[in-house]
Amino acid sequence: MPKATTGYPIMTDHINHWVLEHLKRFQAGQNRIERDLREVKTRLTHVEVGLTGVQGELAQVSTHMATLCSRMDHQQASIDRLNHRTDRIEHRLELN
Repeated sequence: MPKATTGYPIMTDHINHWVLEHLKRFQAGQNRIERDLREVKTRLTHVEVGLTGVQGELAQVSTHMATLCSRMDHQQASIDRLNHRTDRIEHRLELN
């Protein structure tokens, strides 16, 4: 069997070349995966930022809802007082 420059048979050089080609393919695949992962991380960061904004808006809506509920309670109390006064007036005038 002829010898390569390394002193090993040419078959070994062929195997080394074959292994090197496979390693290059693995490296290319890994590079693609790393690029995709960076893209996914970037997109996830954007989603997290957007979600934080939505959470802030929900907190504001919740505050506004609490204010509205409080105002409605006050209005209902005023309506109840007016109804009570109207009932007393009707009773005095013997309208009921």
